[in-house]
Amino acid sequence: MAGYDVIGVTMRIWGGEPTKTGKRHSCYGPEELDDIEDARRVCERLDIPFYEIDLIKEYREIVLTYFKNEYLKGRTPNPCIRCNQLLKFKALLEKVEKIGIEFDYFATGHYARVDYDSGRSRYILKKGVDERRDQSYFLFSLTQNQLSRVLFPLGSYRKSEVREIAKKSGLEVHDKEESQDFYGGDYRGLLNVKPSSGPILDRYGRVLGKHNGIWNYTIGQRKGLGLQSEVPLYVIDIDPEKNAIIVGEEKELYREEFIATNVNWISIEKPENPMDAKVKIRYKSEETECTLFPLSEDKVSVRFRKPQRAVTPGQASVFYDGEIVIGGGIIEK
Repeated sequence: MAGYDVIGVTMRIWGGEPTKTGKRHSCYGPEELDDIEDARRVCERLDIPFYEIDLIKEYREIVLTYFKNEYLKGRTPNPCIRCNQLLKFKALLEKVEKIGIEFDYFATGHYARVDYDSGRSRYILKKGVDERRDQSYFLFSLTQNQLSRVLFPLGSYRKSEVREIAKKSGLEVHDKEESQDFYGGDYRGLLNVKPSSGPILDRYGRVLGKHNGIWNYTIGQRKGLGLQSEVPLYVIDIDPEKNAIIVGEEKELYREEFIATNVNWISIEKPENPMDAKVKIRYKSEETECTLFPLSEDKVSVRFRKPQRAVTPGQASVFYDGEIVIGGGIIEK
């Protein structure tokens, strides 16, 4: 035992909107009710207090509005990162303190680690030991103040070890299905927008067909284009001003560099000179070698050693030095 006095807290974010989640578990949707009850039963089993915090309004304003606006701009957002930064590690804790609950640390189930580096006088975000479950990618936007109060007790364990500990502790959730995404239904149900057709163009501006809304497409997509062509065609760009989808051959998907904005240097001070690092341009992609060129306080140019496929505006790019998260930002066109 680590010696802490513990209480359980969970947040309610689903407002009862209809979804079509099927069998897939997600954090936003009807399954949330089961999750809350599971958390309540675990706290009863551990004989600790349990609090349910209503963040439905905040989630709608902070996460869902952002999600919708990004898709309408032809971008592909990552709502989990925004939820961590502004909801789970901020709004939730503010409400907890507002109802009179005092605490020293906030522990979550993320597979990541945090250490204090006295030489840098900074808290350092690290990958979880179980690299297959590592969630440091979703946490790059946290501040030093947030890291100073957080504990990641699962970060030093593998998923299988955590399940075994839960099983030995008599917790029924030891074999609970894992969450796969923030929403298990059709994204169009969340966007709540009317169909808006427009042209599908090649890179020379020739009309090849029609699309049914730019928010239904993402960079690298091949299926669902409804085009006849001698060679496979992919979405290589989205132009919201022209309400157009741009398609091309797979070789046109590769990029040598991109600009990232809203950059947060989480484990280091902002570098003054170019620095080598590795970058992930989406959660499930492999890290690739790159050079970071700082442009301003929160903007950086990322240049790959080898061109990368389907660099997608709106997605997060996260920079690593071994197991340490250097920082990250949002990919721009």
